Amino acid sequence: MERTASSVWENCLKYINQNISDQVYNTWFRPIVPVNLEGNVLTLQVPSPFFYEWLEGNYVTEIRNAISMTLGSGAKLKYTTPSNNVIQENTDTNTSNLNQPTQVKFAQNRPQQPKQAGFNNQTNEGSGIINPFALPSARKINIDPQLNPNYSFDAFIVGDSNKLAKSAGNAVGKNPGGTAFNPLFLYGGVGLGKTHIANAIGLKVKENFPDKAVLYVSAEKFTQQYTEAHRKNTRNDFINFYQMIDVLIIDDVQFFSSKEGTQNAFFQIFNHLHQKGKQLILTSDKAPVDMQGFENRLLSRFKWGLSAEVNSPNYDTRVEIIKSRNEKDGTDMPEDVLNYLANNVTTNVRELEGVLISLLAHSSFNQEGLTVELSKKVVNKFIKTTTKEISIDYIQKTICSYFDVDMEQLQSKSRKRNIVQARQVAMYFAKKHTKASLALIGAEIGKRDHATVLHACKTIGNLKETDKKFRDHISTINKKFAAV
Repeated sequence: MERTASSVWENCLKYINQNISDQVYNTWFRPIVPVNLEGNVLTLQVPSPFFYEWLEGNYVTEIRNAISMTLGSGAKLKYTTPSNNVIQENTDTNTSNLNQPTQVKFAQNRPQQPKQAGFNNQTNEGSGIINPFALPSARKINIDPQLNPNYSFDAFIVGDSNKLAKSAGNAVGKNPGGTAFNPLFLYGGVGLGKTHIANAIGLKVKENFPDKAVLYVSAEKFTQQYTEAHRKNTRNDFINFYQMIDVLIIDDVQFFSSKEGTQNAFFQIFNHLHQKGKQLILTSDKAPVDMQGFENRLLSRFKWGLSAEVNSPNYDTRVEIIKSRNEKDGTDMPEDVLNYLANNVTTNVRELEGVLISLLAHSSFNQEGLTVELSKKVVNKFIKTTTKEISIDYIQKTICSYFDVDMEQLQSKSRKRNIVQARQVAMYFAKKHTKASLALIGAEIGKRDHATVLHACKTIGNLKETDKKFRDHISTINKKFAAV
C-alpha cells in the first residue's frame, strides 16, 4: 500500500497516544493535520507558531520517536501554519539528536504577531477542534467563554437576599466596563447563587455584544494554569492572554489566598483590564474586608467597584424557587408539601434543589404520591447524610467559646499558654474539618505560616495520645462539629 501523509501520521498517533494522557492527546495532537509526504519528509500543519513551540518544548521526544519508528531514523519533519507559512524546515528526527536544541527557521513572509497563550478552550473556526493555544487575530479573540447556558437571568429567582447582586449584574450585562460596578464583587456562603449570577452576566454580555471576549474561570483553575505557565517559563504568555479578555469572571477568588505568585499575576491582569475599561466580575465566600492571606494592594482593588452580598433566601424566595423547579419538571406539587419544604430546607438554594430532586426521585421510583410524610423522610435523610460546610471562621468561634477566649486573643501574637493551646486546637480542627491548605489555615488563624500549623497539629496529636484529660476535651469539641 502506498504511504500517504495521513497514513504515516495515523501510525505515529497510535504510538503517541500510548505514551501520553487522553487530555494531552486531544489538546495537542488532534489539531495537527498531515498535509504532505515527500520521500522521508513529512509536513504537518499546526494552528500557530506558538502551538509548534509548545509541542517542541514539551512533546518533542514522543513526536520524533513516532516519526522515526514510522519512516526510519533519517526521517525529517516540516511544520506549516494554515496560511502556508513555514515554521520549521527539515528537522532531523534522529533520536541521537533529541537532546540538542531545535534550530527554528521562520519564513521571511510570516506575519509578525505577538505570541498569546489561550489557556482555556479556544476553537479554530471551521475545524471544530479544541485548541487552547491558538493565536487569535489582532482584531478578534475567539474563545469558548466556558459559561453554563442554564445559569441565565431568566432562570434566576430574585428575592430580598439577592436583589442588589442581580440588579447590578443585569446592569453590567448591558454595559460591561461602562458602569461604576467594576469590579463587581459578589460574596456570600456556598450554594446561594453567586456563580449563577456571574454566569448570567457573561451570557447577557455575549447576547448584547457577540464580539466581546468573555471568559469564566474558577480561581482554582486559574491558579493551576499560572503554576504550569511559571513551570514552563510562559508566564508572560499567560498574562498576555488574560489581558485580551473583555469580560473576565473569576469564581471563588478566595482560593488565591496565600498564593503570592498567582496574586502578582492577577494584579497585573486586573490593572491592565481595569485601565482599559474592561469588566471584572469576582465571587468569594467572604467580603473583601474579611479576606485573609491577600496583599493589601489587591484587596483595595476588590473594593473599587461594588461589593454585593448574596444571602440565604427567605421563605418567599424559597417558595418561588420550588415553584420554578416544579414548573421546569412539569410537577404538580401539593401546597402543603411546598410549604413544608420551604419551611424546613432553609440553608441555601443548592440544598433546596437537592432535596427537590431527591423527593421527586423517591416519588417516581417508589410510585408514591408527593405527600408531607414522604417529604419528611426525604428531608430528614438528606440533612443527615449531607455534610455541612464547616468554615475556619466557624471553627475559631467554637474554640473561642469552649476555651473562654475572644477572637482577638486567638488571633494575637500572645504566648500565654491557654491562648497558644486554643490557637493550636483551632488549627488542628481546621486541618481535620476543612480542605484548606496549611498556608491558608495559618493565614486565617493569626497570620501564621504553614510550618506553625503543622507543628500545632503534631502537638495536639501527641497530647491526645498522652493526656487523658486533654483527649476528653478534644472529644467534646469534636462532638460539637459532628452535630453541625
